[in-house]
Amino acid sequence: MRVRHVRSPRWAAAATGFAVLFAGCLAACDAGRAASDPTDMSRPTIGRHDTTVRVLQMNLCNSGRADCYSGGRAVSSAVALIHEHQPDMVSLNEVCRDDLPVLEQAMSATVPVRAVASAFTSAKDRQTHAPVRCQNGQEFGDGVLVVVSPPVVGSHSYSGVYPVQDPHDSEERVWVCIDLATRFSACTTHTTSVDATIALNQCRYLLSSALPVISRRNGARPIVLGADLNLAARGSPGPQSCLPNGYQRTDDGGLQSVVVSPGIGVRTHSVIDMQGTTDHPGLLVDLVLSRP
Repeated sequence: MRVRHVRSPRWAAAATGFAVLFAGCLAACDAGRAASDPTDMSRPTIGRHDTTVRVLQMNLCNSGRADCYSGGRAVSSAVALIHEHQPDMVSLNEVCRDDLPVLEQAMSATVPVRAVASAFTSAKDRQTHAPVRCQNGQEFGDGVLVVVSPPVVGSHSYSGVYPVQDPHDSEERVWVCIDLATRFSACTTHTTSVDATIALNQCRYLLSSALPVISRRNGARPIVLGADLNLAARGSPGPQSCLPNGYQRTDDGGLQSVVVSPGIGVRTHSVIDMQGTTDHPGLLVDLVLSRP
């Protein structure tokens, strides 16, 4: 997998001081990635009360119905990326329900002494409101997986259907989250691809209405959203337009973003070539989570 590594402007000025904490890359690189590409595998602590959280956002186009479907190879690519980069959180769009156990097993293999929590919600058929189905009959939608690290002792999942939907979209779009006690809420969504203005309104509803309710309910814990927002990074409207005050984001240069609430900073991000297995790259982001 080819990786393009980008340091967040927020951290660029401090790079010299922190370099010893996160410099370096794997000595051996597979044939699909240039040897000079950085793949920092460490989980350094930036400060006494801070820790890093690695997020991998992917749209796998695995319904079996879309032109970008690659016969399931996108899931195999996702497994390989999880093994290589060992993310703490994986957010997924356009997957079948049974794809999640496969990816959960891959995450568990990288952290054998820890648990992995997962949640899935299906997109809804606009006419019947029943779950949309993959070609294989499984429910089709979005999922999120998170490594449950001590002292976390439990998690809760939440999901919803947007109150604003695109009348020209055959799917009713949805969102899903896992709340980790003492850490953060991990969320994903796939907003409408038909009308960017409606996609923007869905994004605004999620970040300004739905997720703050979850955060307040669970002790005002911070939020991490990995998503295909269908808002072009440099488009109008763009993803920045839906962010509440104090939120930050980074993107893949296309339609995918990782968004964080106050209390979390974006440290670095990398855009990963998925080698034609899907029509989106992978987006790998290292975050800094400030602990109270």
